[in-house]
Amino acid sequence: MAEQIRMADVSQENIYESPCCGIKNTEHKGYKRKTNWLKTYFQKGLRAKMLYTEDNRQFGYIEYLPGRYAWRAVDAEGYMFIHCIWTFYKKFKGKGYGKLLIQVSIDDAKKEKMKGVAVLARKRPWLAKSDIFLKNGFDVMDKAPPDYELLVKKFNKSSPNPKFKDNWDEKLKKYGEGLTIIRANQCPHSIKFADDIAETAKNTYKLKTNIIELKTHQDAQNAPTPFAVFAIIYNGRILADHPISRTRFVNIMKKILHD
Repeated sequence: MAEQIRMADVSQENIYESPCCGIKNTEHKGYKRKTNWLKTYFQKGLRAKMLYTEDNRQFGYIEYLPGRYAWRAVDAEGYMFIHCIWTFYKKFKGKGYGKLLIQVSIDDAKKEKMKGVAVLARKRPWLAKSDIFLKNGFDVMDKAPPDYELLVKKFNKSSPNPKFKDNWDEKLKKYGEGLTIIRANQCPHSIKFADDIAETAKNTYKLKTNIIELKTHQDAQNAPTPFAVFAIIYNGRILADHPISRTRFVNIMKKILHD
């Protein structure tokens, strides 16, 4: 007999009853920040869904909101925009649960009379790959270095396409010399990763880190990387555009310092 799964809305009322982006520990550095962020963006149309096993374990999540409020460096006005989508536990892979979550966002976008649904994808960690979206009727509308793709499922082919904000090199110029870490409460994991990297930079390389908190969706949309909500920049060069471990940071710095 197939396992019975259920989908539940995340809302103001039950926000503390379930893990936050997979984080169960309410003392985690990013937990409270993310829940407060969710409360703010629920008021702007954000929706989040969780998938649970029959013994009440979370194994899937999707978060989406109107594109004007996207926390990615995109222009997706008029579209529903997917921030995050994931499933885990091997036995649930390839069973259509990702498709189920995507369809929910499509249905909501249609109810809201939007132009379609847009999403950022890539082959590297922290974002879903484009394959699942292509299989569900999305098309690649724009690309950004090194491997980002902006995909969209349009309800009307004549609608204007969403696009990346671009001008990445120009945006990097303002960060100048030294070590800068960009982070945002949209991703609760970015908080601890940023603090860990800053501590390692200080202890290992005597570097003082300038940590920049993105406060608004406008800040995120004008970030120097498409992912927006996390970046490590050293002397105007992007070392990482997604959260990385202390060990990975040390390995990158060793290479840079020996070049």
